[in-house]
Amino acid sequence: MAAPHGFDAEAFNTAPRADLLADLRTCLDVPRWAEVIADGRPYGSADEIRETADRAALDLTEDEVHAALAAHPRIGERPAGDGESASLSRSEQSGVDDQDRAALRAANAEYEQRFGHVYLVCASGRSGAELLEILRSRLHNDPATELGVVADELRKIALLRLEKVIR
Repeated sequence: MAAPHGFDAEAFNTAPRADLLADLRTCLDVPRWAEVIADGRPYGSADEIRETADRAALDLTEDEVHAALAAHPRIGERPAGDGESASLSRSEQSGVDDQDRAALRAANAEYEQRFGHVYLVCASGRSGAELLEILRSRLHNDPATELGVVADELRKIALLRLEKVIR
């Protein structure tokens, strides 16, 4: 079960814990988050799974946010590898073209210098120009505010990716 499959609630409830944790960690690479969801079984519906995932993501610690950031590629860079996480990132950033990549590369460097971590935004359905505009607007945030924004973006990404795990 190395890649998300689209479990219904019954299959989600009966999946081996280790396999389920691996699938959940492709959504958000925070072990405690995945464990809260896996340990909340059994669920009566996919909506109950989503609600548990959302609540668990609201409780991410600063250390968990930083650890999850370390697993994310820079916005505008094509993640290498065949893994599920790299494949998801490539799909989510499909609106970024080659021209956008150069501008994002420079803006990413400025962002990382200011905040000490990669820029993260829920990129699904957004163009490279939109992603760049969002990055530039967030450069004005103070570090504490930005960390809160990043935590919320991680939550959004996790919930979107969770849709590929459950149906």
